[in-house]
Amino acid sequence: MPTFAAPDGTTLAYRVSGADGPPLVCLPGGPMRDSAYLGELGGLSAHRRLIMLDLRGTGRSELPADTGSYRCDRQVEDVEALRAHLGLDRIDLLGHSAGANLAVLYAGRHPERVGKLVLLTPSVMAAGITITGEARLETARLRRSEPWYPDAYAALEAVAAGRGTADSWQAIAPFLHGRWDDAARAYDAADEAQKNAEATAAYAGEGAFDPDTTRKALAGLGAPVLVLAGGFDVSLPQSAAAEYAALFPHGRLLAQPGAGHAPWLDDPERFIAATTEFLATAQGGNPA
Repeated sequence: MPTFAAPDGTTLAYRVSGADGPPLVCLPGGPMRDSAYLGELGGLSAHRRLIMLDLRGTGRSELPADTGSYRCDRQVEDVEALRAHLGLDRIDLLGHSAGANLAVLYAGRHPERVGKLVLLTPSVMAAGITITGEARLETARLRRSEPWYPDAYAALEAVAAGRGTADSWQAIAPFLHGRWDDAARAYDAADEAQKNAEATAAYAGEGAFDPDTTRKALAGLGAPVLVLAGGFDVSLPQSAAAEYAALFPHGRLLAQPGAGHAPWLDDPERFIAATTEFLATAQGGNPA
C-alpha cells in the first residue's frame, strides 16, 4: 500500500482501487475502522479511482506517538496532507458513517479544496443534530414483517431507553442492513477486529466537535453535497437526514429505498447509479 507522512510525522497508508477515472478520496467510519471494510464500494471502482485512507492507528497506518491525535478534529490535517501528497488542487470526498464527521470538518476548514462531497449514511455529531429514540423506533417499525423483528425491536427499545446491554447492541444489528443475510453478518462480524478500540474511544472525545462553528462554515460551502441515506437505517432516520442536508447551500438528500447503513451492500447497482450521477453532474457555487 502507498504511504505518506502526516503533519506530525505519522506514516499513513491508503489503498487504491480502480485504475481509471477521477480520484475519489474515501474516509471510513467505525469510528476508526480499517478501510478494508469498504471493499470497492459495491463496484464504484469501475467508475472512479478510489483512494481509501486508513486513518491513523488503523489498517496499515502507523500508530501515532500522541494518542490524543485520534480525535476527529485533529485528523483534518491528515486529509489535507493526503490531498497534497496526491498532487490534487481539489478533491472529491466521500465520508461514510463516522467518517462523514471528518469529511465535514475538513470541508469547513478547507472549503477551497473540496470539489464534491458525498456523505454516505453519515453520523451527524459534528453538526450537533439530535436523533431521538422515537425516530429510530419509527424507522425500525418499517421492518415489522421480518422474522427477526420482535427480538431486535425489543432490544432497540432498551437501547433507546438507555437500558441497552452488550447483548442489546448485538441484537439490533439487523436494523442496520437492508437484508440480514450472510454478507450483512460478515460485515458485522468483522467490525471489532477491524477497529482500533483506543482510537474509537478517543474519536469523539471532548473538544472534537464545535457544532455552531461547523454549521457556520458549512453554510458558506460552495461545493455540491450529496447526503445519501438508507431508507431502513435506524442510525440516520429520514427526519434527521433532511435536517442535515438542509445545512448545505448546495445539498441534496437521496434516500436509497430498502437500504441500511451500508447501501453498497444492499443494492450495489442503485448505489452506484446514484453516486456516479451526482459526481458526474452536480454543480455548486463558487468555492468559499
